[in-house]
Amino acid sequence: MIEFDEAIVNNLIFHRIGSEHSISFQNETEYSLKSDEEEELLKKIFLQPFYTSFTTYEFKHEIDIELNALFKLARDIYKEEDFLDSSKDIHQHLKNVSKHPNIKEGDLFIIKYDNLQMQNNYYQALGIYKVENKESFIETQHTDSAEIGMDFRKGIGTRKLDKACLIVFSEEPYTVFIIDNASTETDYWINEFAKVDYRNDYVNSTNQFMTLTKSFITEQIPSEYEVSKADQIDLLNRSVDYFKNNDTFEKEEFEKEVFQESSIINSFRSFDENYSGEKDIDLADSFEISTQAVKKQARIFKSVLKLDKNFHIYIHGNKDLIEQGVEPDGRKFYKLYFDEEM
Repeated sequence: MIEFDEAIVNNLIFHRIGSEHSISFQNETEYSLKSDEEEELLKKIFLQPFYTSFTTYEFKHEIDIELNALFKLARDIYKEEDFLDSSKDIHQHLKNVSKHPNIKEGDLFIIKYDNLQMQNNYYQALGIYKVENKESFIETQHTDSAEIGMDFRKGIGTRKLDKACLIVFSEEPYTVFIIDNASTETDYWINEFAKVDYRNDYVNSTNQFMTLTKSFITEQIPSEYEVSKADQIDLLNRSVDYFKNNDTFEKEEFEKEVFQESSIINSFRSFDENYSGEKDIDLADSFEISTQAVKKQARIFKSVLKLDKNFHIYIHGNKDLIEQGVEPDGRKFYKLYFDEEM
């Protein structure tokens, strides 16, 4: 989704977010990079985790987008308002929404980028990162007199980020990527600090419709029909194949190709309506298919038939080559047909 090889770090500052038992502080100066190596390391730590992010968000507000605090602060930075003052305001905004006792303290990094590539276009971007958990590492020292020593330290490395928000300054209300890996009982990072919702684009449409389809096949169909696991896997395979083999999604075409029977199609439409209402999403009947989203989603469309703890059968193609039955003594069996042993 994004490429960062040519990205440039324009501004960098970090502040401290405290907790009930520790203080917060704000830096008064930006950090000046000392070498290209420092810039490359920063990009590896703070941009590389977004390389595989395909879910996009955009800023929202129930009344007026102008009332979304982070949207306004990000726009100020984009319009070349004072970076230092705006970073302090972002720090204060995060403090204001960090009231839950389970929210951890951490270092707040704010970085403005240029030349970030997204879908073959170049944009400015703003990264906001809260690092709550630091890595342990060993620093060694040695001298010409062969004296050696070791210091055990904690710092920020290249492991996954705790919380991050990457705002790409595309058309307003901008394209936002979110990371929230820390295990707390709150969702304040998305719903209170960033205050974002799914962006209405082809990537999310692909993701959401594949998720809806998987839920229907694995949860709803077994509750309505006598269906074997092999039949469910066949439906999952057909649905993935549709997304892999087409450039655009057409709902009616998809329903006929995957579900075929009118009764199942009607059940799917009812499930779709209820699912969209519960999730508060609006799924289009036609959209461009995102190949990146399909690759990611296909991994969770399991095509494995598990039989007790003895056998796993991988079903990738023609379901008619597998036959299910029951022996007179009650033992269940599958009969497999094939042309060649690989």
